[in-house]
Amino acid sequence: MSKLNVLLLTGLIPLALSCESSSQNTSETIPKLESTKILEEQQYVHLHGMPTKGKILMVASSPTISKQTGWPIGFWASELTHPLHVFQEAGYEVELASTDGGVIKMDSYSDPTDESGYSSHDIITLGYMQKEWFNNMLENTIELAEVDPDDYNAIFLVGGQAPMYTYRGNEVLEELFSSFYESGKPSASVCHSTTLLLEAKKSDGDLIVKNKIWTGFANTEEEYADKAVGMKIQPYRIEDEARKIQNTTFKVAAPFSSFAIADGNLITGQQQNSGAAAASLLIKQLNK
Repeated sequence: MSKLNVLLLTGLIPLALSCESSSQNTSETIPKLESTKILEEQQYVHLHGMPTKGKILMVASSPTISKQTGWPIGFWASELTHPLHVFQEAGYEVELASTDGGVIKMDSYSDPTDESGYSSHDIITLGYMQKEWFNNMLENTIELAEVDPDDYNAIFLVGGQAPMYTYRGNEVLEELFSSFYESGKPSASVCHSTTLLLEAKKSDGDLIVKNKIWTGFANTEEEYADKAVGMKIQPYRIEDEARKIQNTTFKVAAPFSSFAIADGNLITGQQQNSGAAAASLLIKQLNK
């Protein structure tokens, strides 16, 4: 029995008043108490001057000329700078190597100061470009042959247009990446740098991507880029080549969305907008 009915029966509330109250209650919405969900987020941010946790090797392509377009091509800026920012905030030192060593160059469309304005929104790259140490790093990259994998906790391959020529079939880079992977270290590749995975093998002769789920630059993204410039940019498409490989799963998300996959210690990112996501997956593995 409700409290209201008890009061009515005992005569403590007049019937007329109770009717009036009931009438009012039926026309008004009684507010419901909602449970409040409290969300908290905490993330480590490395303070300036503190000792680093370790060292990550990033690899970018040396400059070359596209046989498709005739353009001078190199690495895609955000695929270096955005992961670099993630690594530094997580407390890791970064060293940069390239296929030939020495000076490396950004793809022009990835330069936020390029007159095309294509990447003018990339303030992370723009910020790094103001730093003398960053520009010195681009001018003095380590040659692959000089790299000792034992000096590093992880490897991260930077993409861009040049890797389609300088990474695929590059046995030195294949062996380097495989050595990191087989030692259990986080081994990451984004965008067109995933062309390396089309042929890179483990010491037992199996492809690294055998029985793996991975991603890379998608056909829909290649089509968008080709239409934007009015010509075929790349000599082949990674997705087409990947889908020819047996016992592997090549997966893509919506065009130009941030998308990264970690399948064991193999980490891949779909394109230039996926570098930070791939880097975050790498850091999560190092923090285990």
